[in-house]
Amino acid sequence: MKKVMFFFLLFLVPSFVLASDTARSSIVMDIDSNRILYQKNANEKRLIASITKIMTATLAIESGKLEEEVEAGDEILKMYGTSIYLELHEKMKLKDLVYGLLLRSGNDAAVVIATYLEGSEEKFVKKMNEKAKEIGMKNTKFENAHGLDEETKNYSTAKDMALLSSYAYKNLAEYRKISGTYEYRVQTKEKSYLWYNRNKLLKQYQYCTGGKNGYTPSAGKTLVTTASKNGLRLTTVTLKDGDEYNTHEELYEMMFDQYQNYELLNKNTFSIVDASIKGTPYIKESFSYPLTEEERKHTKMLASVDFALRSGKIGSVDISLYGKTLKEIPIYLKEEKEKNQSFFKRLWN
Repeated sequence: MKKVMFFFLLFLVPSFVLASDTARSSIVMDIDSNRILYQKNANEKRLIASITKIMTATLAIESGKLEEEVEAGDEILKMYGTSIYLELHEKMKLKDLVYGLLLRSGNDAAVVIATYLEGSEEKFVKKMNEKAKEIGMKNTKFENAHGLDEETKNYSTAKDMALLSSYAYKNLAEYRKISGTYEYRVQTKEKSYLWYNRNKLLKQYQYCTGGKNGYTPSAGKTLVTTASKNGLRLTTVTLKDGDEYNTHEELYEMMFDQYQNYELLNKNTFSIVDASIKGTPYIKESFSYPLTEEERKHTKMLASVDFALRSGKIGSVDISLYGKTLKEIPIYLKEEKEKNQSFFKRLWN
């Protein structure tokens, strides 16, 4: 059995400088890798107010029922606070309700969505907590679909909400579209609606691509946003911050200045040349990662291959930072059949 180890040093780029912020808890996470680039009290459980609605929107979008018409029922009668002012028995597409949910933070939209999809808000909340567990939100508990906290309370952390934001932005095109919309119009049989996004960072910061704000007296101001620049897609979360929009802009600028998204491995250019290989080694996926100047000195790539194997998986590429594995990518072998074999040689084989 012959094993060959290939070493590659990756000369990449970027240095880390902590940014000051006024939030009780905050975090900046890379959307594509979920790498945490900055954090402060990120695992501290806090009330989250209307950023709850990111989870409500996620379940609504994943239901596959966005084009279905929904009727507002008695559930809207108990709602207060921010609203899109639905009338009893008014009908609106589920997609339009999600726009009202994210752009205007409609508490009435939240309970109508929950009741339509699961029959009651209580059953919908169960789905919210199941989804949170699936995403990896270990310190989150939802008790309602809207974020009001006078009767029932939703607790989470900056890290968990960043995981949710990353999940929704990365996997749901409709979420990216809706959360990044500044102005939206809706027409029902009862009336016309014109909504402007309450997330002020969309207008304040040119690289902002979406998000959701929230506020209750108990939770304070909460904010989840996303931003993209030079191929780097980030999400920032702040909990209980009186200057949330400036905090987000400052954190984004700091991170975009210090980090760059590097393609460490490209599946189209990957190759290993060795005379003993009877075929073509290849990988099925590329890999990119955000790195700083200092980290370039400590990033390595190691390929381990067993050439005794003639097909299928023959090894892997281990990409590490400071000696800790970031990603292990399998290497496969594509057999190359001999060309123009004679009939007798094919028969002998």
